[in-house]
Amino acid sequence: MNNINRVVLTGNLTTDPELRATASGTAVCSLRIACNTRRKTSDGQWVDKPNYFTVTVWGGQGESVARYLAKGRPVAIDGRLEWREWDATDGKRQAVEIIADSVQFLGSANGSSGDAEPETEAVAAGADQDIPF
Repeated sequence: MNNINRVVLTGNLTTDPELRATASGTAVCSLRIACNTRRKTSDGQWVDKPNYFTVTVWGGQGESVARYLAKGRPVAIDGRLEWREWDATDGKRQAVEIIADSVQFLGSANGSSGDAEPETEAVAAGADQDIPF
């Protein structure tokens, strides 16, 4: 039986995207997003509890994300979870991150809830796809 490792989230960027490149020149962009979960308190009131996630976007799509997105912008992420471990000065560290297969730009660049600019959304959706014609 195959395992399923799929994540779909919508949320807002908590920081501006950080673009860098690997030694071989591949673009990699890091994002932090916040997604709220609604919970009922003991007195019956609904409150939002923020959850924060680290997202990595590779290649041309990462370059587009870094170019067009900024802190506060709503996004939809479709990807997979990946666990990693590294040595730090205070011992071994570990983290679970989201590796994005696609990033959809939601809202508009000025923060309103309208649709994304057509050119921005098109760049994000097709950045890593080959066009056969």
